Amino acid sequence: MPRLIPVRFLAAAAALLCAGAAAGCTTLPATLVAAGPWNAPGGDPLAAATRVPPSVSVLTGTAPDALTATFAGELFTSAPVVVVAGIGSAALRTAEKDALAAHAPLLVSANTPGTALLAEIKDLHPKAVLAVGVSPATLSARLHGTRVITRAALLPKTAAAPRLHRVAVLIRHGATAAVTAAVLTTAKVAGATVVTVGGYDPRADPAAIRALAKARPSEVVAIGSGFGPASRLAARVAVAATGVQLPGGGQVLFPGHRLVALYGNPTTPALGVLGQQDLPASITRARAVADMYRPLSSVPVVPAFEIIATVAQGSPGPDGLFSYETPLPVLASWVHQATAAGLYVILDLQPGRASLLAQAKLYQSLLEEPDVGLALDAEWKLQPGQLPLQQIGSVSITEVNSVVQWLAALTARHHLPQKLLVLHQFRLSMIADERDLDTSQDDLAIVIHMDGQGTPSDKLQTWDAVTGAAPPGVFFGWKNFTVKDHPMLTPQETMENTPTPVMISYQ
Repeated sequence: MPRLIPVRFLAAAAALLCAGAAAGCTTLPATLVAAGPWNAPGGDPLAAATRVPPSVSVLTGTAPDALTATFAGELFTSAPVVVVAGIGSAALRTAEKDALAAHAPLLVSANTPGTALLAEIKDLHPKAVLAVGVSPATLSARLHGTRVITRAALLPKTAAAPRLHRVAVLIRHGATAAVTAAVLTTAKVAGATVVTVGGYDPRADPAAIRALAKARPSEVVAIGSGFGPASRLAARVAVAATGVQLPGGGQVLFPGHRLVALYGNPTTPALGVLGQQDLPASITRARAVADMYRPLSSVPVVPAFEIIATVAQGSPGPDGLFSYETPLPVLASWVHQATAAGLYVILDLQPGRASLLAQAKLYQSLLEEPDVGLALDAEWKLQPGQLPLQQIGSVSITEVNSVVQWLAALTARHHLPQKLLVLHQFRLSMIADERDLDTSQDDLAIVIHMDGQGTPSDKLQTWDAVTGAAPPGVFFGWKNFTVKDHPMLTPQETMENTPTPVMISYQ
């Protein structure tokens, strides 16, 4: 049998022969050479070049190879080493270690590497591709001359890439294991911060909020179409980065919270239970009522005040509006002490002939607080020629939507947690053209609150009518009257309503 000569000796011999030969002499192809001049003269290590991604980008691919390749392209313009791993757990564990040691982005591939993966490798112009758990021959054949090896010890010396300290990467908890491994590794190599989110909305995850508030990123890359669109994600991240959370945690109200509120006006006991005791005693009472619901609720129960801020009047008053507007300083004392005690506060408007939007603007400074919401009480909205207590009031959907859009814009402008808007209703005629309600505002949680009174069967009929007529995208609330319900439902009975109310108030 003839003696085999190592390739490196053949390469050296060919080079020597060509040194003194005529023009046109060729050496062996570089891809056949087992080792070569990886590093620059003097042996300085090579380093990848990172890039600052767009301010917010959402990667929407689903195939692991395409998604991890696209992600690497978001953070790197070039890399002397790229690691490609199979999707098996053993290969991924090895590849993660090798990629971190080589300061290299990690891509994943099934048996046959996809077009997007191959294109990204070429765009990164690596000197070597390390194949872990994938066929090196297949990669080599598809990469046309790029050196593919299977042993990390043969890689060139590399140094850390410039760090992307202000970049945050969002990935959903429970994403595909292969994608998660590649994203975590590539982000770490690039120096970006990875934030794992319980769903697709970082505002709904207290841990993600804390991480984003600490990182304060200037650029965000999100893995998965559910995070998009990019404009919505940008607004959500801006809110999360404030670090301000609602009572009960997070920045999204429902379905992750349940509010249990005392309703009324602090100065008038006849208007509801909120006015039957002083402020400290009201806070204590609200907590006690909320405590009754904790064993019945799968989400945090938050005690609340629903304060009647503008009170319908039987006389027109000096402005002719049939509505008394509680002075801001009177409300501010109750609002600030209640929110400091961990309560959520809702300001209720009984407008008479006033504009709901004009009355809401009176309390703008309080609505700029993160844990203060708004309620519209259409029962007390008078049309021209109508008088209080002579009919059930009503409001046009145009007027309601004007408040919806103003309140959403206010919330967005100040990067506030999602804000509550309550629409009281016990007759369908109270909100005209209800199906046209604007439920598109990501900054608001809208609750249609059934506040009818009477026997349980009467109230259930009203509940079924109200919930059946409501547009998609709203939540529902229920009111218990301590005197006018015959009998008043227990907490257990209240929670048995379908759908389960997210807000329960007592008047």
